[in-house]
Amino acid sequence: MRKTAFVLVLMCLAPARAWAGVEAEVEAGFVFTSRNDARIPGDSGTKISLVDDLSTKPAPVFRMRLGYRIADRHLITALYAPLRVDATGSVSRDVAFAGGIYPAGTPLLAVYRFDSYRLTYRYSIVWRDGLDVAAGLTAKIRDAETSLYGVDARRKTNTGFVPLVNIHVAWRPDNGAFGMVLDADALAAPQGRAEDVLLAATWEFREGLELRVGYRMLEGGADNEEVYSFAWFHYVVAGLEMRF
Repeated sequence: MRKTAFVLVLMCLAPARAWAGVEAEVEAGFVFTSRNDARIPGDSGTKISLVDDLSTKPAPVFRMRLGYRIADRHLITALYAPLRVDATGSVSRDVAFAGGIYPAGTPLLAVYRFDSYRLTYRYSIVWRDGLDVAAGLTAKIRDAETSLYGVDARRKTNTGFVPLVNIHVAWRPDNGAFGMVLDADALAAPQGRAEDVLLAATWEFREGLELRVGYRMLEGGADNEEVYSFAWFHYVVAGLEMRF
């Protein structure tokens, strides 16, 4: 036990890779929806599922991240991650939504938008050739909207601040070209929860250029008098990270 603890301490204190500078990343892919439930207002509206009551098709997605590494182990990043999915169909019951009534059988278009702006600071606890284990905090601004169009047009928007915990693990065995990366922003509270998790395979095909292909999960929501909204999205993504 003491030997294991000693090894872990040495890993943390070992000299980091000599790197400081700009990091940029672009990511694109498609998003699939397994849950998207809404009730607006949260205490009196009709609960409607954009997946079970309506039909939601896969949608294209992208996100961009820009960061700067300071003194080897410190990284600050800014992220822009928009999301929009549309659902169409009709419901076999009357729907009360945001003060409007949509009679049963009315053709409906539902729009769900969840744009995310994040500023993250994280510290690499272990940062050496082939391994980066980091943790930090994320300040997130969400710009969300749920809209329903039919005999009427109603929408509910919500902009707010959400603090998240950031975890990042990147591993390239023997400091080779291929590896794995796990990156997560997440937090749960009585008012709701949010998780954004990426698991991807990586290929550094050129120094400072890394290709990523993997799966991203976005899940969360809130339940209060104003709004009830819970969604679960699954992404198939490819990305490119660049270091300058």
